[in-house]
Amino acid sequence: MGFLRFLTFVGWTAVFVVLLLFAIKNTEPVALHFYLDQVWEAPAVFVVLASFAVGAVFGVIACVPPMLRQRREILGLRNELKARRPELPGPAIAPHGATVPDVPSRP
Repeated sequence: MGFLRFLTFVGWTAVFVVLLLFAIKNTEPVALHFYLDQVWEAPAVFVVLASFAVGAVFGVIACVPPMLRQRREILGLRNELKARRPELPGPAIAPHGATVPDVPSRP
């Protein structure tokens, strides 16, 4: 377990170093041209990271409706299972020293 945790740490450290070097090397300003002659200038690394973040947000938003649909289906199936399954007798609780009759178990 410790070795796997160490490998994960090394992997994330390598990703961080690569992204840091990418950010250091790409500080030149980039101009983004919009409609109506609007121009936005920002460092290249910021433009790349912002576009990645916007794409990730849209990806998460696209996953929400199927997840909600699956949760509703799971809840419906659980309720249907509860309705079909007859109530099983719960554990018998007796006062201290009293005997409890045997309850036949279901196959």
